[in-house]
Amino acid sequence: MTTYAAPVITIADSVDDAIGSFLAARRAEADAIDHGLAATVDELTNYVSRGGKRVRPTFAWLGWLGAGGAESDPDAPAVLRTCAALELLHASALIHDDIIDESPTRRGMPAAHVVFADRHRARRWAGGPDAFGRGTAILVGDLTQAWADDMVRTSGLSADAQARVGPVWSAMRTEVLYGQLLDLTAQAAGAEDVDSALRVDRYKTASYTVERPLHLGAAIADADAELVAAYRAFGTDVGIAFQLRDDLLGVFGDPLVTGKPSGDDLREGKRTVLLATALELAGPGAARLLRSAIGADLSAAQLDSVRAILTETGAVDRVERDITHRTDRAVAVLAASSATTTARDRLAAMAVAATQRTW
Repeated sequence: MTTYAAPVITIADSVDDAIGSFLAARRAEADAIDHGLAATVDELTNYVSRGGKRVRPTFAWLGWLGAGGAESDPDAPAVLRTCAALELLHASALIHDDIIDESPTRRGMPAAHVVFADRHRARRWAGGPDAFGRGTAILVGDLTQAWADDMVRTSGLSADAQARVGPVWSAMRTEVLYGQLLDLTAQAAGAEDVDSALRVDRYKTASYTVERPLHLGAAIADADAELVAAYRAFGTDVGIAFQLRDDLLGVFGDPLVTGKPSGDDLREGKRTVLLATALELAGPGAARLLRSAIGADLSAAQLDSVRAILTETGAVDRVERDITHRTDRAVAVLAASSATTTARDRLAAMAVAATQRTW
């Protein structure tokens, strides 16, 4: 894979400041209604502020810069606030995803539904703490998505820019929900084909991680159709490669680095491209073992056996090659585009960082 010397910049601190300011205002509104609501907003603020690389806002920001935006522009603060809203949308998706998957942790800390269940237990409230935790987290996830919308609407973008952003934002929200539905359906139906798994990756991850954030930045800058098409092609390939790396980390990653238990995707019954590829390549005996591992509470020894099959069948190598192919193809499309040179270099570096990461 080609390497790129451009620094991988993020706008993490600025994004955190924008979100912190926005949520502080929401907390004041909640506190005026009930102190308990303010405490719930505090939990959400803690959830959003810990961990995370602010990848989505950074892609959106670079998409805007690449289409002619500049940090010195008078509307740069409004653009930044719009980009920051992506992190609230992401938080909403994570909160709901952890409920659906019954994941106990997120980024090495208790998942939102676990935090709210623990609060229920600590206060010795009536009813079941787990049901309370799930219900509260669902509502907080809904609230976070609504607030992401509000953050865009009140960002200060011009009316013309808002009109261009609206369809992109709407498409992104819809696609990530479609991706989640496709994921649930694939698990329930026991889908084993690579195409189904790639379709989930395309809509559940690639769309709102890279493709649409870049499209969002381009829309704010009123980029031409050719640059939008290049951004979207780049974003689809990098976004899928990002998820393919995530699939590998889900089985082979260090929990101390990833923040989630190793093998969680298998235990949750995830129908990943890695698993589908291994089933396609495995002999009958190995395929039976893989199928028995899906959704099972695997011991360390059983997980090692699965890892061995994933490696020995060549599935790991095939997925690694696909990551490299998609990343290089994405960078080539970007290099031929009209994006500014600085943005091209930084996006290429981000593509490599996102697809070769260990977190």
